[in-house]
Amino acid sequence: MWLSNQFKLKYPILQGGMAHVATPEFAAAVSNAGALGQVGTGAMSAIEVKAAIKSIRELTDRPFGINLMLLNPEVEAIAELLAAEQVPLISTGAGNPGKYIPMWHEAGCKVIPVVPSLNLAKRMEGIGADAVIAEGQEAGGHIGEVSSFVLWPLLTANLEIPVIAAGGIANGRQLAAAKLLGVSGFQLGTPFLATDECPIHENYRSAVLRAKDSQITVIGRRNGLPCRLLKTPLTHRYQELEREGADKIELEKILLGSLRRAVKTGDKDTGAYMMGQSAALIAESVPIAERLAQLFIEAETAIKEFCTPGDCDENSQ
Repeated sequence: MWLSNQFKLKYPILQGGMAHVATPEFAAAVSNAGALGQVGTGAMSAIEVKAAIKSIRELTDRPFGINLMLLNPEVEAIAELLAAEQVPLISTGAGNPGKYIPMWHEAGCKVIPVVPSLNLAKRMEGIGADAVIAEGQEAGGHIGEVSSFVLWPLLTANLEIPVIAAGGIANGRQLAAAKLLGVSGFQLGTPFLATDECPIHENYRSAVLRAKDSQITVIGRRNGLPCRLLKTPLTHRYQELEREGADKIELEKILLGSLRRAVKTGDKDTGAYMMGQSAALIAESVPIAERLAQLFIEAETAIKEFCTPGDCDENSQ
């Protein structure tokens, strides 16, 4: 697959750049296990991003990525830093990376924006993106509206650049299904939350392991900023304010610092436990290396079982 061939990976897996979760230490652990780890820079300053790059290079000699939110106030300085540091992979969100792509390509960086729709994917292809991460609405955190099993084949049928599947993947059968839809790699977020090395509070890890499908909700649709997370007192208050017609500023106050509180202190009342629908499929926390190996053993088994002799015979019942 393109992702593994491009970066010489054991597994064609990109770890999502989850803010406050995707630290240099965690990203390095993912890369050392044979996938491609990313540092989530979120609202980091350029100085903090430089320190994070230094840290991950001290922890791994394997390829890694930096996830850049283009709304970051220091985006210009960070973009120049990523080029100067010749970061192997840059994934982007919350904006158009077009003005930076020539500089990044000149430095040898691969650029892979996250996209929730065909229209945006075509725009990214047109400005020179090397691939796109097609994130279905099953994902955790901020999401689009198109489901993965519609988005992935829609993009693979209409783009010339590789498509990385994201959103809703938690087991090997889902990897196999995505591969049959023509994708060139996978990005996972929620399954990495349930790994022993993940630097989240135990309350967060337990929430992922216990989550049922009916307990994972979406807030923010009314103000155009949908976000998928676990139902908690915070989501109930947010949705109540939405129904009352609260403005964006009032709603944003509730979310300010909420993800950090969930990750760092496990605050069950005001923390935002972002996770995808795939959490309902995850029952145990395991080491990263074990999770990756498990996924691909399951995928290989599923592909072998698909259309075994007799199963696809048009005359069989």
